[in-house]
Amino acid sequence: MKVFTKEIKIALVAIVGIVLLFFGMNYLKGARIWADGNNYYINFSNIDGLSESNPVKANGYKVGTVTDINYDYDNHGKIVVEVDIDKKFKIPVGTIAEISSDLLGNVEINLVEGDAKDGFVQPNGNIDGRINGGALAQVKDMVPKVEKLLPKIDSILTSVNYILADPALPSTVHHAEQVTYDLTTTTKQINSLMAEVNKSIPGLMGKADGVLNNANSAMGNVVNVTDNLNGKIQNLDLESTLAELQATLQNLKTFTAALNDNDGSLGLLMNDRSVYDNLNSTMAHADSLLVNLREHPKRYVHFSIFGKKDK
Repeated sequence: MKVFTKEIKIALVAIVGIVLLFFGMNYLKGARIWADGNNYYINFSNIDGLSESNPVKANGYKVGTVTDINYDYDNHGKIVVEVDIDKKFKIPVGTIAEISSDLLGNVEINLVEGDAKDGFVQPNGNIDGRINGGALAQVKDMVPKVEKLLPKIDSILTSVNYILADPALPSTVHHAEQVTYDLTTTTKQINSLMAEVNKSIPGLMGKADGVLNNANSAMGNVVNVTDNLNGKIQNLDLESTLAELQATLQNLKTFTAALNDNDGSLGLLMNDRSVYDNLNSTMAHADSLLVNLREHPKRYVHFSIFGKKDK
């Protein structure tokens, strides 16, 4: 009797195929068939698509795998994720486990390590977890802002369409081209003018230097004149000059007082009306005498040896 019949061979092949398929699927998922690491438990309030066999990474390097996910019915809202971590990797106290996902939907746990000076988490210990949405979370945060911008964008596009539909736009563009051409021509003229100015600057600077030198010379002459004037002023005897001036003013004051005094001759001559009248009368008589003398000189002077006296 044959031990391995056709049916037994088929059954053995099917069993081997199932076993290989199981191990192959787990291998492709990255799950460890025979776990040889340390188990840790991570507490989450939301696993956000995390499943078993998802990788656990530290600084982008895979150090473990998710082995089991359980909902804590005693503490509602709490999910415990069991992970298998390589024995060589030590988890510092204060490490945070973040669930992150990329744009393709791949989910993984990233360990944000704490300070190793505080010690390490013991195997079968608990680690705090949180959600890091990554690029998708940033996109979700931008959606409300984009929604607010949509009406403004629509208004802007409407305005742009209105401007583009304006029949005056081609004329405006033509005028803009003409203005641009004029500006280019003006710029060239300005550049030419500046070139000529640059050529003239050395001569102007030389003339300016000459003017400055003349000004410096004039200032030197002014300083010399000022020094000479200061020297002459210092040489003057101001005290004696002022004394003489004061004496002159005193004499003038005395002379003025004598003129105003009626007791003196000058005072009487200046202030007495009768003296003026007498003097005026005397002058009139003298004038009459001179007239008579001129008309009849023989009455007053007569030289005759013979003859009579003219009467």
